[in-house]
Amino acid sequence: MEIGTAILIIGFAALAAAFILLLIGLVYSEVMNSEIPPGIANSGKLHTVHGCLVGIAVLGQILARLGLCSEVGFSRWFTELVIGKPQLISPGLRIKDMTFGGVPVRVYEPTAPSDQKRRGMMYFHGGGWILGSINMHDNICRQIAKESNTTVASVGYRLAPEHRFPAHLDDCEAATLHFFSVAEAEFGVDPHRVVLGGDSAGGNLSAALSQRLAKKRTGDVPSPLALVLIYPALQMADFTLPSYLQNQSVPLLYRARMVFYYLHYLNGDVSVCQDVLAGRHIPAELKAHYSKWLDPANLPPEFRERSYQKHEQEDTAHDGEVYHVIKDGLQSEFSPLLAEDDVLRLTPSTFILTCEYDVLRDDGILFHKRLKDLGVDVTWHHVSDGFHGIVSFFNMGWLTFPAGKRAMDQIVSYIKTL
Repeated sequence: MEIGTAILIIGFAALAAAFILLLIGLVYSEVMNSEIPPGIANSGKLHTVHGCLVGIAVLGQILARLGLCSEVGFSRWFTELVIGKPQLISPGLRIKDMTFGGVPVRVYEPTAPSDQKRRGMMYFHGGGWILGSINMHDNICRQIAKESNTTVASVGYRLAPEHRFPAHLDDCEAATLHFFSVAEAEFGVDPHRVVLGGDSAGGNLSAALSQRLAKKRTGDVPSPLALVLIYPALQMADFTLPSYLQNQSVPLLYRARMVFYYLHYLNGDVSVCQDVLAGRHIPAELKAHYSKWLDPANLPPEFRERSYQKHEQEDTAHDGEVYHVIKDGLQSEFSPLLAEDDVLRLTPSTFILTCEYDVLRDDGILFHKRLKDLGVDVTWHHVSDGFHGIVSFFNMGWLTFPAGKRAMDQIVSYIKTL
Protein backbone atom coordinates (compact mmCIF):
# COMPACT_ATOMS: atom_id res chain seq x y z
CA MET A 1 0.00 0.00 0.00
CA GLU A 2 2.78 2.41 0.91
CA ILE A 3 4.65 1.54 -2.27
CA GLY A 4 1.52 2.12 -4.33
CA THR A 5 0.93 5.49 -2.66
CA ALA A 6 4.54 6.47 -3.29
CA ILE A 7 4.22 5.54 -6.95
CA LEU A 8 1.06 7.66 -7.26
CA ILE A 9 2.77 10.61 -5.62
CA ILE A 10 5.78 10.26 -7.90
CA GLY A 11 3.49 9.97 -10.92
CA PHE A 12 1.51 13.09 -10.02
CA ALA A 13 4.75 14.95 -9.31
CA ALA A 14 6.13 13.92 -12.70
CA LEU A 15 2.95 15.05 -14.44
CA ALA A 16 3.01 18.36 -12.58
CA ALA A 17 6.68 18.86 -13.47
CA ALA A 18 5.98 18.05 -17.13
CA PHE A 19 3.04 20.47 -17.15
CA ILE A 20 5.15 23.25 -15.63
CA LEU A 21 7.99 22.62 -18.08
CA LEU A 22 5.54 22.67 -20.98
CA LEU A 23 4.05 25.93 -19.74
CA ILE A 24 7.48 27.50 -19.27
CA GLY A 25 8.54 26.36 -22.74
CA LEU A 26 5.46 27.78 -24.41
CA VAL A 27 5.74 31.08 -22.54
CA TYR A 28 9.45 31.32 -23.35
CA SER A 29 8.77 30.66 -27.04
CA GLU A 30 6.04 33.31 -27.16
CA VAL A 31 8.09 35.91 -25.31
CA MET A 32 11.11 35.30 -27.55
CA ASN A 33 8.92 36.00 -30.58
CA SER A 34 8.04 39.42 -29.20
CA GLU A 35 9.94 42.61 -29.92
CA ILE A 36 10.48 45.37 -27.39
CA PRO A 37 12.05 48.33 -29.21
CA PRO A 38 14.93 50.21 -27.54
CA GLY A 39 12.82 53.36 -27.61
CA ILE A 40 10.60 51.99 -24.84
CA ALA A 41 11.87 53.11 -21.46
CA ASN A 42 11.85 50.58 -18.60
CA SER A 43 11.80 47.69 -21.06
CA GLY A 44 12.53 45.18 -18.29
CA LYS A 45 9.18 46.00 -16.70
CA LEU A 46 7.42 45.46 -19.99
CA HIS A 47 9.15 42.07 -20.39
CA THR A 48 7.82 41.13 -16.95
CA VAL A 49 4.26 42.26 -17.65
CA HIS A 50 4.24 40.60 -21.06
CA GLY A 51 5.61 37.33 -19.67
CA CYS A 52 2.88 37.20 -17.03
CA LEU A 53 0.13 37.92 -19.55
CA VAL A 54 1.48 35.30 -21.95
CA GLY A 55 1.63 32.80 -19.10
CA ILE A 56 -2.03 33.41 -18.29
CA ALA A 57 -3.01 33.06 -21.95
CA VAL A 58 -0.98 29.88 -22.48
CA LEU A 59 -2.32 28.27 -19.31
CA GLY A 60 -5.83 29.19 -20.46
CA GLN A 61 -5.18 27.53 -23.83
CA ILE A 62 -3.96 24.34 -22.14
CA LEU A 63 -6.96 24.19 -19.81
CA ALA A 64 -9.29 24.85 -22.74
CA ARG A 65 -7.77 21.96 -24.72
CA LEU A 66 -8.30 19.74 -21.68
CA GLY A 67 -11.94 20.78 -21.69
CA LEU A 68 -11.76 22.31 -18.22
CA CYS A 69 -12.72 25.87 -19.16
CA SER A 70 -12.56 28.37 -22.00
CA GLU A 71 -9.40 30.35 -22.64
CA VAL A 72 -11.29 33.65 -22.40
CA GLY A 73 -13.10 32.57 -19.24
CA PHE A 74 -9.84 31.62 -17.54
CA SER A 75 -8.18 34.91 -18.52
CA ARG A 76 -11.10 36.90 -17.14
CA TRP A 77 -11.20 34.89 -13.92
CA PHE A 78 -7.46 35.10 -13.31
CA THR A 79 -7.11 38.82 -13.97
CA GLU A 80 -10.08 39.61 -11.75
CA LEU A 81 -8.61 37.35 -9.03
CA VAL A 82 -5.22 39.07 -9.16
CA ILE A 83 -6.61 42.58 -9.26
CA GLY A 84 -9.30 41.79 -6.69
CA LYS A 85 -12.47 43.73 -6.05
CA PRO A 86 -11.47 47.29 -5.13
CA GLN A 87 -12.73 48.82 -1.92
CA LEU A 88 -15.52 51.23 -2.75
CA ILE A 89 -13.88 53.87 -0.56
CA SER A 90 -11.41 56.49 -1.74
CA PRO A 91 -10.44 59.84 -0.19
CA GLY A 92 -12.17 62.63 -2.07
CA LEU A 93 -14.66 60.34 -3.85
CA ARG A 94 -18.02 58.70 -3.30
CA ILE A 95 -18.10 55.43 -5.23
CA LYS A 96 -21.24 53.42 -5.93
CA ASP A 97 -22.08 50.37 -8.03
CA MET A 98 -25.36 50.99 -9.87
CA THR A 99 -27.22 50.16 -13.07
CA PHE A 100 -27.98 52.66 -15.83
CA GLY A 101 -30.57 51.48 -18.33
CA GLY A 102 -30.07 47.91 -17.16
CA VAL A 103 -26.30 48.10 -17.64
CA PRO A 104 -23.87 47.79 -14.68
CA VAL A 105 -21.92 50.98 -13.92
CA ARG A 106 -19.64 52.25 -11.19
CA VAL A 107 -20.05 55.95 -10.41
CA TYR A 108 -17.20 58.03 -9.01
CA GLU A 109 -18.43 61.33 -7.51
CA PRO A 110 -15.92 63.92 -6.27
CA THR A 111 -16.70 65.19 -2.78
CA ALA A 112 -14.88 68.49 -3.31
CA PRO A 113 -17.28 71.44 -3.44
CA SER A 114 -18.17 72.90 -6.82
CA ASP A 115 -19.57 76.36 -7.51
CA GLN A 116 -21.40 75.11 -10.60
CA LYS A 117 -22.99 71.96 -11.96
CA ARG A 118 -20.27 69.39 -12.30
CA ARG A 119 -18.82 67.89 -15.46
CA GLY A 120 -19.62 64.22 -16.19
CA MET A 121 -17.88 61.45 -18.09
CA MET A 122 -18.98 58.07 -19.43
CA TYR A 123 -15.95 55.77 -19.43
CA PHE A 124 -15.88 52.67 -21.64
CA HIS A 125 -13.06 50.28 -20.76
CA GLY A 126 -10.70 48.54 -23.16
CA GLY A 127 -9.90 44.84 -23.52
CA GLY A 128 -10.57 44.02 -27.16
CA TRP A 129 -14.35 43.80 -26.56
CA ILE A 130 -13.57 40.40 -24.95
CA LEU A 131 -11.69 41.20 -21.76
CA GLY A 132 -11.58 44.16 -19.38
CA SER A 133 -14.03 45.20 -16.70
CA ILE A 134 -15.05 47.97 -14.34
CA ASN A 135 -12.68 46.55 -11.73
CA MET A 136 -9.69 46.43 -14.07
CA HIS A 137 -10.13 50.12 -14.93
CA ASP A 138 -11.04 51.27 -11.45
CA ASN A 139 -7.72 53.00 -10.88
CA ILE A 140 -7.99 55.00 -14.12
CA CYS A 141 -11.52 56.18 -13.36
CA ARG A 142 -10.63 57.16 -9.78
CA GLN A 143 -7.74 59.26 -11.05
CA ILE A 144 -9.80 61.02 -13.71
CA ALA A 145 -12.68 61.70 -11.32
CA LYS A 146 -10.55 63.02 -8.48
CA GLU A 147 -7.95 65.00 -10.42
CA SER A 148 -10.34 66.62 -12.91
CA ASN A 149 -13.26 67.06 -10.46
CA THR A 150 -15.51 65.07 -12.79
CA THR A 151 -18.29 62.60 -12.00
CA VAL A 152 -17.27 59.46 -13.90
CA ALA A 153 -19.57 56.54 -14.74
CA SER A 154 -17.59 53.43 -15.77
CA VAL A 155 -19.71 51.10 -17.90
CA GLY A 156 -19.69 47.31 -17.63
CA TYR A 157 -20.96 46.55 -21.13
CA ARG A 158 -21.51 42.99 -22.38
CA LEU A 159 -18.50 41.18 -23.85
CA ALA A 160 -17.71 38.85 -26.74
CA PRO A 161 -17.72 35.97 -27.49
CA GLU A 162 -20.97 35.62 -25.55
CA HIS A 163 -22.29 38.79 -27.18
CA ARG A 164 -21.54 40.22 -30.63
CA PHE A 165 -21.68 43.61 -32.29
CA PRO A 166 -23.65 45.79 -31.68
CA ALA A 167 -24.43 44.55 -28.15
CA HIS A 168 -21.46 46.41 -26.65
CA LEU A 169 -22.44 49.66 -28.36
CA ASP A 170 -26.10 49.20 -27.43
CA ASP A 171 -25.13 48.89 -23.75
CA CYS A 172 -22.97 52.01 -23.92
CA GLU A 173 -25.82 53.92 -25.53
CA ALA A 174 -28.38 52.73 -22.96
CA ALA A 175 -26.12 53.68 -20.05
CA THR A 176 -25.29 57.08 -21.57
CA LEU A 177 -28.89 58.02 -22.32
CA HIS A 178 -29.85 57.06 -18.77
CA PHE A 179 -27.06 59.23 -17.38
CA PHE A 180 -28.20 62.17 -19.50
CA SER A 181 -31.69 61.81 -18.03
CA VAL A 182 -30.62 61.68 -14.34
CA ALA A 183 -27.32 63.59 -14.39
CA GLU A 184 -28.61 66.84 -12.93
CA ALA A 185 -31.22 65.52 -10.49
CA GLU A 186 -29.20 62.62 -9.03
CA PHE A 187 -25.58 63.71 -9.42
CA GLY A 188 -25.54 67.48 -9.81
CA VAL A 189 -24.00 67.09 -13.26
CA ASP A 190 -24.81 69.38 -16.18
CA PRO A 191 -26.14 66.97 -18.88
CA HIS A 192 -24.66 69.29 -21.52
CA ARG A 193 -21.16 68.78 -20.01
CA VAL A 194 -20.88 65.00 -20.39
CA VAL A 195 -17.75 63.57 -22.02
CA LEU A 196 -17.53 60.16 -23.73
CA GLY A 197 -14.19 58.40 -23.40
CA GLY A 198 -12.31 55.15 -23.18
CA ASP A 199 -9.16 53.25 -24.03
CA SER A 200 -8.56 50.93 -27.01
CA ALA A 201 -11.87 49.12 -27.64
CA GLY A 202 -13.44 51.70 -25.33
CA GLY A 203 -12.13 54.45 -27.59
CA ASN A 204 -13.81 52.69 -30.50
CA LEU A 205 -17.10 52.56 -28.58
CA SER A 206 -16.82 56.25 -27.65
CA ALA A 207 -16.31 57.37 -31.25
CA ALA A 208 -18.98 55.00 -32.57
CA LEU A 209 -21.50 56.10 -29.95
CA SER A 210 -20.84 59.75 -30.74
CA GLN A 211 -21.66 59.07 -34.40
CA ARG A 212 -24.77 57.07 -33.52
CA LEU A 213 -26.07 59.82 -31.24
CA ALA A 214 -25.33 62.47 -33.88
CA LYS A 215 -27.42 60.59 -36.45
CA LYS A 216 -30.32 60.31 -33.98
CA ARG A 217 -29.94 63.83 -32.64
CA THR A 218 -33.13 65.45 -31.33
CA GLY A 219 -33.73 68.38 -29.05
CA ASP A 220 -34.65 66.05 -26.20
CA VAL A 221 -31.21 64.41 -25.84
CA PRO A 222 -28.08 66.46 -25.06
CA SER A 223 -25.05 66.07 -27.28
CA PRO A 224 -21.76 64.83 -25.78
CA LEU A 225 -19.50 67.70 -24.82
CA ALA A 226 -16.31 66.00 -26.04
CA LEU A 227 -14.57 62.69 -26.78
CA VAL A 228 -11.47 61.35 -25.03
CA LEU A 229 -9.97 58.60 -27.19
CA ILE A 230 -7.04 56.74 -25.64
CA TYR A 231 -5.15 54.72 -28.30
CA PRO A 232 -8.48 53.92 -30.01
CA ALA A 233 -9.17 51.05 -32.43
CA LEU A 234 -10.95 52.77 -35.30
CA GLN A 235 -10.98 50.64 -38.46
CA MET A 236 -10.64 47.08 -39.71
CA ALA A 237 -10.09 47.92 -43.39
CA ASP A 238 -6.27 48.03 -43.43
CA PHE A 239 -3.88 46.12 -41.19
CA THR A 240 -0.84 47.05 -43.29
CA LEU A 241 -0.56 50.64 -42.10
CA PRO A 242 2.99 51.49 -40.98
CA SER A 243 2.15 51.20 -37.27
CA TYR A 244 0.71 47.72 -37.77
CA LEU A 245 3.84 46.52 -39.56
CA GLN A 246 6.39 48.38 -37.45
CA ASN A 247 4.86 47.19 -34.17
CA GLN A 248 3.36 43.86 -35.17
CA SER A 249 5.24 41.94 -32.43
CA VAL A 250 5.41 44.66 -29.77
CA PRO A 251 3.58 43.93 -26.49
CA LEU A 252 0.99 44.41 -25.23
CA LEU A 253 -0.97 44.18 -28.49
CA TYR A 254 0.18 42.16 -31.47
CA ARG A 255 -1.04 42.83 -35.00
CA ALA A 256 -2.61 39.38 -35.37
CA ARG A 257 -4.26 39.68 -31.96
CA MET A 258 -5.98 42.90 -33.00
CA VAL A 259 -7.59 41.11 -35.95
CA PHE A 260 -8.60 38.28 -33.59
CA TYR A 261 -10.33 40.82 -31.33
CA TYR A 262 -12.13 42.53 -34.21
CA LEU A 263 -13.45 39.24 -35.58
CA HIS A 264 -14.65 38.04 -32.19
CA TYR A 265 -16.45 41.33 -31.65
CA LEU A 266 -17.98 41.20 -35.14
CA ASN A 267 -19.22 37.62 -35.50
CA GLY A 268 -16.70 35.16 -34.06
CA ASP A 269 -15.46 33.80 -37.41
CA VAL A 270 -11.70 33.81 -36.84
CA SER A 271 -11.11 31.40 -39.75
CA VAL A 272 -10.53 34.43 -42.00
CA CYS A 273 -7.88 35.99 -39.75
CA GLN A 274 -4.96 35.42 -42.13
CA ASP A 275 -6.95 36.68 -45.11
CA VAL A 276 -7.81 39.87 -43.23
CA LEU A 277 -4.19 40.37 -42.20
CA ALA A 278 -3.18 40.07 -45.86
CA GLY A 279 -5.85 42.54 -46.98
CA ARG A 280 -7.91 40.06 -48.99
CA HIS A 281 -11.13 41.19 -47.29
CA ILE A 282 -11.54 44.50 -49.14
CA PRO A 283 -12.81 44.80 -52.75
CA ALA A 284 -10.73 47.01 -55.03
CA GLU A 285 -13.39 49.70 -55.30
CA LEU A 286 -13.70 49.98 -51.51
CA LYS A 287 -9.95 49.95 -51.12
CA ALA A 288 -9.76 52.89 -53.51
CA HIS A 289 -12.56 54.67 -51.62
CA TYR A 290 -10.83 54.24 -48.25
CA SER A 291 -7.39 55.13 -49.59
CA LYS A 292 -8.07 58.85 -49.35
CA TRP A 293 -8.37 58.37 -45.57
CA LEU A 294 -5.96 55.46 -44.97
CA ASP A 295 -3.09 56.27 -47.31
CA PRO A 296 0.20 56.23 -45.30
CA ALA A 297 1.09 59.45 -47.14
CA ASN A 298 -1.46 61.13 -44.84
CA LEU A 299 0.79 60.38 -41.87
CA PRO A 300 3.47 62.84 -40.76
CA PRO A 301 6.81 61.74 -42.31
CA GLU A 302 8.38 60.81 -38.97
CA PHE A 303 5.88 57.98 -38.56
CA ARG A 304 6.96 56.36 -41.81
CA GLU A 305 10.69 56.58 -41.13
CA ARG A 306 10.97 53.38 -39.09
CA SER A 307 11.44 50.53 -41.55
CA TYR A 308 8.56 48.23 -42.43
CA GLN A 309 7.81 45.95 -45.34
CA LYS A 310 4.56 46.58 -47.19
CA HIS A 311 2.73 43.45 -48.37
CA GLU A 312 3.14 42.66 -52.05
CA GLN A 313 0.12 43.39 -54.23
CA GLU A 314 -0.36 39.75 -55.20
CA ASP A 315 -0.91 38.89 -51.54
CA THR A 316 -3.89 41.23 -51.31
CA ALA A 317 -6.17 39.99 -54.10
CA HIS A 318 -9.79 40.38 -53.07
CA ASP A 319 -11.64 37.29 -51.82
CA GLY A 320 -15.42 37.71 -52.08
CA GLU A 321 -16.16 35.08 -49.45
CA VAL A 322 -13.93 36.80 -46.90
CA TYR A 323 -15.55 40.16 -47.67
CA HIS A 324 -18.97 38.61 -47.07
CA VAL A 325 -17.81 37.49 -43.61
CA ILE A 326 -16.45 40.88 -42.53
CA LYS A 327 -18.49 43.44 -44.50
CA ASP A 328 -20.51 44.56 -41.45
CA GLY A 329 -17.22 45.50 -39.81
CA LEU A 330 -16.73 48.27 -42.37
CA GLN A 331 -19.79 50.24 -41.29
CA SER A 332 -19.01 53.36 -39.30
CA GLU A 333 -20.50 52.10 -36.02
CA PHE A 334 -17.85 49.37 -36.09
CA SER A 335 -15.06 51.30 -37.84
CA PRO A 336 -15.62 55.00 -36.96
CA LEU A 337 -12.63 56.16 -39.02
CA LEU A 338 -14.51 55.00 -42.15
CA ALA A 339 -17.50 57.31 -41.58
CA GLU A 340 -18.35 59.73 -44.36
CA ASP A 341 -17.49 63.42 -44.00
CA ASP A 342 -21.03 64.55 -43.22
CA VAL A 343 -21.09 62.27 -40.18
CA LEU A 344 -17.60 63.13 -38.93
CA ARG A 345 -18.34 66.85 -39.13
CA LEU A 346 -20.78 66.34 -36.25
CA THR A 347 -18.04 65.04 -33.95
CA PRO A 348 -17.68 67.11 -30.75
CA SER A 349 -14.32 68.43 -29.52
CA THR A 350 -11.97 65.47 -29.37
CA PHE A 351 -8.79 64.47 -27.54
CA ILE A 352 -6.76 61.63 -29.07
CA LEU A 353 -3.81 59.95 -27.36
CA THR A 354 -1.50 57.71 -29.40
CA CYS A 355 1.64 55.74 -28.57
CA GLU A 356 4.65 55.27 -30.82
CA TYR A 357 5.01 51.52 -30.23
CA ASP A 358 1.37 50.57 -30.75
CA VAL A 359 -0.27 48.90 -33.75
CA LEU A 360 -3.22 51.31 -33.30
CA ARG A 361 -1.05 54.43 -33.51
CA ASP A 362 -1.92 55.28 -37.10
CA ASP A 363 -5.67 54.83 -36.54
CA GLY A 364 -5.53 57.67 -34.03
CA ILE A 365 -3.27 59.87 -36.17
CA LEU A 366 -5.40 59.42 -39.29
CA PHE A 367 -8.58 60.13 -37.31
CA HIS A 368 -6.96 63.30 -35.99
CA LYS A 369 -6.17 64.40 -39.55
CA ARG A 370 -9.70 63.70 -40.79
CA LEU A 371 -11.30 65.63 -37.94
CA LYS A 372 -8.90 68.54 -38.30
CA ASP A 373 -9.47 68.72 -42.07
CA LEU A 374 -13.22 68.85 -41.42
CA GLY A 375 -12.89 71.73 -38.95
CA VAL A 376 -13.52 69.75 -35.77
CA ASP A 377 -11.73 71.00 -32.65
CA VAL A 378 -9.23 68.20 -32.00
CA THR A 379 -6.28 67.85 -29.62
CA TRP A 380 -3.66 65.17 -30.24
CA HIS A 381 -1.07 63.98 -27.72
CA HIS A 382 1.57 61.45 -28.77
CA VAL A 383 3.58 59.38 -26.27
CA SER A 384 6.91 58.87 -28.01
CA ASP A 385 8.07 56.10 -25.66
CA GLY A 386 4.65 54.57 -25.03
CA PHE A 387 3.16 51.19 -25.91
CA HIS A 388 -0.42 49.95 -26.07
CA GLY A 389 -1.95 49.92 -22.59
CA ILE A 390 0.52 52.40 -21.07
CA VAL A 391 -2.19 54.40 -19.25
CA SER A 392 -3.02 51.36 -17.11
CA PHE A 393 0.51 51.60 -15.68
CA PHE A 394 0.38 55.18 -14.45
CA ASN A 395 0.19 54.11 -10.80
CA MET A 396 1.15 50.44 -10.40
CA GLY A 397 3.83 50.51 -7.72
CA TRP A 398 7.10 49.09 -9.02
CA LEU A 399 5.42 48.42 -12.37
CA THR A 400 4.65 52.11 -12.88
CA PHE A 401 5.89 53.52 -16.20
CA PRO A 402 6.69 57.26 -16.25
CA ALA A 403 5.17 57.40 -19.75
CA GLY A 404 1.90 56.17 -18.28
CA LYS A 405 1.92 58.93 -15.68
CA ARG A 406 2.62 61.57 -18.35
CA ALA A 407 -0.20 60.22 -20.50
CA MET A 408 -2.66 60.26 -17.62
CA ASP A 409 -1.66 63.84 -16.77
CA GLN A 410 -2.42 64.88 -20.35
CA ILE A 411 -5.84 63.22 -20.23
CA VAL A 412 -6.74 64.93 -16.95
CA SER A 413 -5.44 68.29 -18.16
CA TYR A 414 -7.61 68.12 -21.28
CA ILE A 415 -10.76 67.19 -19.36
CA LYS A 416 -10.19 70.11 -16.98
CA THR A 417 -10.33 72.52 -19.92
CA LEU A 418 -13.87 71.46 -20.87
